[in-house]
Amino acid sequence: MSESVLVALRGASFAYEDGPAVLSGLDFEVREGRALALLGRNGSGKTTLMRLLSGGLRPSGGELTVEGRAVRYDRRGLTALRTTVQLVVQDPDDQLFAASVGQDVSFGPLNLGLPDAEVRARVAESLAALDITALADRPTHLLSYGQRKRTAIAGAVAMRPRVLILDEPTAGLDPDGQERLLTTLDGLRADGTTVVMATHDVDLALRWADDAALLTPSGVHTGPATETLARTDLLAAAGLRLPWGVAAARLLRAYGLLTDTGAGPRTAEELVAALAGE
Repeated sequence: MSESVLVALRGASFAYEDGPAVLSGLDFEVREGRALALLGRNGSGKTTLMRLLSGGLRPSGGELTVEGRAVRYDRRGLTALRTTVQLVVQDPDDQLFAASVGQDVSFGPLNLGLPDAEVRARVAESLAALDITALADRPTHLLSYGQRKRTAIAGAVAMRPRVLILDEPTAGLDPDGQERLLTTLDGLRADGTTVVMATHDVDLALRWADDAALLTPSGVHTGPATETLARTDLLAAAGLRLPWGVAAARLLRAYGLLTDTGAGPRTAEELVAALAGE
């Protein structure tokens, strides 16, 4: 799969009114086909960064580009951007507003002025992708938290974006709900959607992501997840701990129980395989 740069911030800065700069001179890229985890301490600028990427905020300096072309912040430019990039916020109640699941998911495609048949097809496709087809007529206020999360994501997927940005999508979900969501995201990726996930969960990031971006006071540091999430200096600057797999591999090597010199296991299964010498 191609790894060309789809969306990028170049020298981007942003400050909220009467406040200090949240981001300053930031360079950040989203590469096609890569699962990217965005991590950092509270207040590091993750939400601001995601809103800049999706057009919800406009940088006060620098620019946002899509495939190398600067985004225009007029009606036409923002409409084009939102068919490329969709952001799903952390709290689904901040995003859902229609009376039923189907109505909520159809809102974006209807706003694009698509024919009714195309809207119906997109809604059906998105509900199926999120495994909530049976909820199409369910009032949104009767949904469980996990169902509301899936409905919010389905609304974004119905726009058929090339980049889907998710703010803490697993927060508040039980383990089964988290696994179901990750399986759904794998399916979306297989269908060609590039996924960016903001999370505080370093273990999830190591397991799921191809690349990891750590927001620290000195800037953003991006690289392969297995390498970036093994950097104790960057993790400390981002207010994060070592993933359990990296920490476990280091201890096992120190005791001579593991001879593997790789980045360390991402999952329990990989740890068992490493110990077995497979």
